[in-house]
Amino acid sequence: MKINDIQRQPSYFDTYINQVEDLDLLDAFQKSIADLDALDLEKLHALGDQVYAPGKWTVRDLFQHILDTERVFSYRALRFARNDKTALPGYDENLFAENAGASARPLEEILAEMRLVRQSSLALFGSFSEEAMCRKGVVWKWELPVLAMGFILVGHQNHHFNVLRERYFPLLNA
Repeated sequence: MKINDIQRQPSYFDTYINQVEDLDLLDAFQKSIADLDALDLEKLHALGDQVYAPGKWTVRDLFQHILDTERVFSYRALRFARNDKTALPGYDENLFAENAGASARPLEEILAEMRLVRQSSLALFGSFSEEAMCRKGVVWKWELPVLAMGFILVGHQNHHFNVLRERYFPLLNA
């Protein structure tokens, strides 16, 4: 299923969904794994714990945030795909970041975990029938289709990889 198959999603999530190419969702997940594998480790290590502005996350924090968000949205998608109508709460990404301990972990370990979690999401969404992909549920104040959640996950990674290129990598030339 493709982006155009999403029946309705809150415009809040367009920021992420619009960063995904017009691909089948499973192909978009595969491409996101290739994008993860293509990251320039030398540049990432050179950045170390630099941030592009006060109060922003380090590269390891950023990757941990992608991981945490992937797990939260995959859980939500599973619940809704299984026709669970329970409204689910939002989550505080900053609270997660403060308590994740990303700075104590090697970058390669976080990236390896990201790859495994993304492969798991690919398998999860690949297991959903078309009917399950069209099911919806409420997250905080938004109704989200399962299909939209898959594209949000891919687009969320794309968004943060763009932030890396546009805001973090220029720090290496400063």
